[in-house]
Amino acid sequence: MKRFWKTALVKKSDAGWAVLLDTRPVKTPAGRAIVVPIPAMAEAIAAEWEAQTEFVNPQSMPMTRLAATCLDRAAPELAIVAQNLASYGESDLLCYRADHPDELVARQADGWDPVLDWAAQRFGSRLNVQTGVMHVDQPTDGLRALANEVLTLDAWQMTAMADLVTISGSLLLGLAVREGRLGADAAWALSRIDEQWNIEQWGEDHEAAVQSAKRESDFHDAAKLLGWLIRG
Repeated sequence: MKRFWKTALVKKSDAGWAVLLDTRPVKTPAGRAIVVPIPAMAEAIAAEWEAQTEFVNPQSMPMTRLAATCLDRAAPELAIVAQNLASYGESDLLCYRADHPDELVARQADGWDPVLDWAAQRFGSRLNVQTGVMHVDQPTDGLRALANEVLTLDAWQMTAMADLVTISGSLLLGLAVREGRLGADAAWALSRIDEQWNIEQWGEDHEAAVQSAKRESDFHDAAKLLGWLIRG
């Protein structure tokens, strides 16, 4: 799409904050007008559209993408999204450990055990840990507590949390960011312990580095949105 507007701006309405391209509302791929619940997000979306040059580059508009994801996917199917998100507790990254070498084992324990300890205190049940990739059963009460926490999220927070959890592979890391237990930088680093170890041993492939940088950017954008939503 070529740029057809002169100015992107934010307009308050009864439903929230809309983003307009001159007088036209920005719409999702499904045709829904983008109206968001907080001004910071609307201003960020307007800035993304204002920054476009001759042709629109969707890859440069993360907040627009998150808004569209919420309006087109999360809000209409909130129960399904919540169920999928809660299911990450059954196979959380932090519960699957290496059995060698000793330095990697220690890194995982030093980084991940404090999050598991925090989650056990916060949600009343500690998830089980094992070495290897074979599935480990988790306590029913623990999974129920995590699922109940996910159900407290509205569609906007669910959208941000979905990126945090799916990118990191850990529901616990996502919840830790949401509750201020971890910052986005720390949570991202914890999700990358295995990858960072492999990079140190074998070096980093250029294509893999590019993909990792994109995932990291998406992770931080989701954390930023979640912070805006929590602070209002």
